[in-house]
Amino acid sequence: MRTLTSHDEAPLFDAYLMVDWSAAASPTKGKDSIWWALLHRKDNKVHLARRENPTTRGQATSDLAKILADLAHDGERVLVGFDFPFGYPTGTASRLGMPGLPWRHMWQEIADLLFDNQNNENNRIDVAEDLNERLSGEAFPFWGNVREETRRYLVRRGRRPHCASDLTEWRLCDRRARTTSSVWQLAGAGSVGSQVLTGIPRVLQLRTDPRLATISHIWPFETGLKHDPRPRIIFAEVYPSLLDPEPEPDMVKDARQVRTIAAHFAALDIAGELVGLFEGDPALTASERNAVVDEEAWILGA
Repeated sequence: MRTLTSHDEAPLFDAYLMVDWSAAASPTKGKDSIWWALLHRKDNKVHLARRENPTTRGQATSDLAKILADLAHDGERVLVGFDFPFGYPTGTASRLGMPGLPWRHMWQEIADLLFDNQNNENNRIDVAEDLNERLSGEAFPFWGNVREETRRYLVRRGRRPHCASDLTEWRLCDRRARTTSSVWQLAGAGSVGSQVLTGIPRVLQLRTDPRLATISHIWPFETGLKHDPRPRIIFAEVYPSLLDPEPEPDMVKDARQVRTIAAHFAALDIAGELVGLFEGDPALTASERNAVVDEEAWILGA
């Protein structure tokens, strides 16, 4: 990692905290559990400060809130990335009858509906079924269930195909990043839907934590498609699979991915190339940019 020279612009951030989320229904460690890595710059060099594997979402949220509060108290600016979608395809909030700012109402609705206790027991499947009934009156668009059971408004597999009048399968950024799973898939290989339902309430919890509420913003919802230099903490959606994780002996892929993506953003920041990523895809039309900022969100770096 190179050091800054006098003619370089100062990096945007002092620390880079990346989180690999999990919708596990019980406390768990290792593969397919929560991992986070914090890279910090000291003397203009980036180093791994901490990497942890909390067993529950509650523990992870509590730990992250304290770390972010401490970093901000020390005057640090922090980029915080979570590896699940921050939004749903355009029109989702409208079909649920939500007025006003779509992303904010959607986040609050999920947070209000979700039960997720300190042992990871949660009702995300019930939430998805309830949303299906309200969105379409049938078992659509959410699908996937890890349990062998019959539900009226949620199927395990074999969901009907999309029609022209349906909400789309993919967000704009999913098409750009060529992600392998949509926000509607709750279970199965590469699924991310359950992480969204269990993750959004936790990011909202961090965003509204009294220690962080006045010093944090969610990109791009609260910043627009640009870098906002005002808040000390920026929460963003990231997609670690855009990169091949660096090899580390005896480390599971999730652990390597969070360190790799954090190092990637740190290197771009030092090189002065991170700021442009906050603008999203330059090819987006004005209406597409509005959709991203109002409801869909964007993957940083897509």
